Amino acid sequence: MIHWLTYLFSTVLINNSPEPQFEAQTLDSNIEIGYGLAIGDVDGDGKPDILLADKKEFVWYRNGDWKRFVMVENLTESDNVCIAARDINGDGKVEVAVGAQWNPGETVDKQKSGSVHYLIRPDDPTQGWEPVKLHHEPTVHRMRWVKATNDLFHLIVLPLHGQGNKGGAGKGVKVIAYEQADQKGRQWKNWVIDQSMHVTHNMDPVSGENGETLQIGGKEGVKTLTFEDGKWVPGSNNGWLINEYGFGEIRIGHDTKGKPFLAGIEPFHGSTLSIYTLGEDKAFALGNLNRTVLTAAMKQGHGLATGDLLNMGMDQIVVGWREPNDDGDLGIKILVPQEDGSWKKHWLDKNGMACEDLKIADLDGDGKPEIIASGRASKNLKIYWNKSY
Repeated sequence: MIHWLTYLFSTVLINNSPEPQFEAQTLDSNIEIGYGLAIGDVDGDGKPDILLADKKEFVWYRNGDWKRFVMVENLTESDNVCIAARDINGDGKVEVAVGAQWNPGETVDKQKSGSVHYLIRPDDPTQGWEPVKLHHEPTVHRMRWVKATNDLFHLIVLPLHGQGNKGGAGKGVKVIAYEQADQKGRQWKNWVIDQSMHVTHNMDPVSGENGETLQIGGKEGVKTLTFEDGKWVPGSNNGWLINEYGFGEIRIGHDTKGKPFLAGIEPFHGSTLSIYTLGEDKAFALGNLNRTVLTAAMKQGHGLATGDLLNMGMDQIVVGWREPNDDGDLGIKILVPQEDGSWKKHWLDKNGMACEDLKIADLDGDGKPEIIASGRASKNLKIYWNKSY
């Protein structure tokens, strides 16, 4: 059953940006956990669909009627945990990889913890997809398709812990890159691209001239990797962009001049949303970033995205958390930059979304990005349709 709710914000922004205005549509009120979301065209109709890693099923929702289709179910004994979807061969349809056997307390036994599978597309994508088992490490937690060069994509997989790691100490996390070695996706080569971090949590690919730079957030901070001369290498300062604070979620946004900023939830499953910005004429590098705390009123912060939802020429920040804070509230907020450098906070969903993950994408092709979110304790999947301008 589909429910509608309209969120109207009456505050007039001091920089004359439009009021954030969204209509919420519940696509599914019976998900079990909603571990992870991905957005992409599954059926090749030119419209972005929604993909979801739920507890025991990987599913997709068809744009338009939003009918739900199961791709794979009961893949491993333990829960599913992550999904990556992107068109990596230019045919207009996404390739899909998934992670399962979620068992974060087991960091040694590969049979009991972690899995990586590539899903082979059937002729009819509404039917079951064939999983192909790939190499994995224990505690597989996040994965993304990343553009290594303009004509080459890698699947980057991020475990939560290093093998044998206890209490965040021990061996570093093996960040692994996978490259397709045959046309059908049954053969893959893989290699470790970094093992310097402990307790990693998420990552964000950022567009560059010849591909994408990968930003990884974790216990020690944020590290940057770039694909050069056939391999992933750390950036300046041995790759460290930030090394004073630990992170759970990170996303890169851009200001009105196109300069990047980093938004992060600190620390792992933390309560703090911070932003790291540049001064004039400085490189986006270690030691050049200014930290500002935007809020410390979350609990179990777990969803984060940046995007220009309001046609301001600068990205806004969307952040969600999954447990009631000190005021008894959970949900999602939009933070909008102001002319004086401050950020105005607006509720998008107050106490109706125990946010586990969220994405931003233009689902109806009107040029105005929507917000898509999955809820853990609230057990729901929602689209927030952008009616702001």
